[in-house]
Amino acid sequence: MHTNVPLDPERLPRLEEAPLTPVSPRLAPCRALQQLWRWWLLAVLASLVPLSEPPLADWQGRLAVGIAVLGLAMAVLAWFEARRRAYGLREHDLCYRRGLWIRRTQVLPLVRLQHVETLSTPLERAFGLVRLTCFTAGGRGADLVLEGLPAARAEAVKQHLLARLEAGPAVPPEEPAP
Repeated sequence: MHTNVPLDPERLPRLEEAPLTPVSPRLAPCRALQQLWRWWLLAVLASLVPLSEPPLADWQGRLAVGIAVLGLAMAVLAWFEARRRAYGLREHDLCYRRGLWIRRTQVLPLVRLQHVETLSTPLERAFGLVRLTCFTAGGRGADLVLEGLPAARAEAVKQHLLARLEAGPAVPPEEPAP
């Protein structure tokens, strides 16, 4: 027989109190370089694209410098945001917290997990980092992308999650019939 015992919301553990492990500190310079690269390309394009209108052409250099300054600011923000990322692998779920001003915490129940893969760009590999991508039932794409793990840690987490997948969902013990 199935029972559904009500829970007291005041006694539930708070997600904010869950112990989270910071991602690798190497993610910060990696994310900053990614931002610098993107904004540098935009600044170069802004300075090289010929503008035919004289008033616009007079402002072309200032536009390129403005884009470069904005890119530098975005790289600094990316650095600080990456330093605040953390994850937690618990018995029944995987948590990932990110964001600088807007904090986003994702919780992925392991019973919904269907597929796990690791990915890394050439820049991430240069920093020894790997992204762990988790897919769930019914999702069209990755449901959780955990960035900033050292390669060995990402492989260990991946193997743990795959072992959980092979074991199947935990089935609660049956209650004896009255």
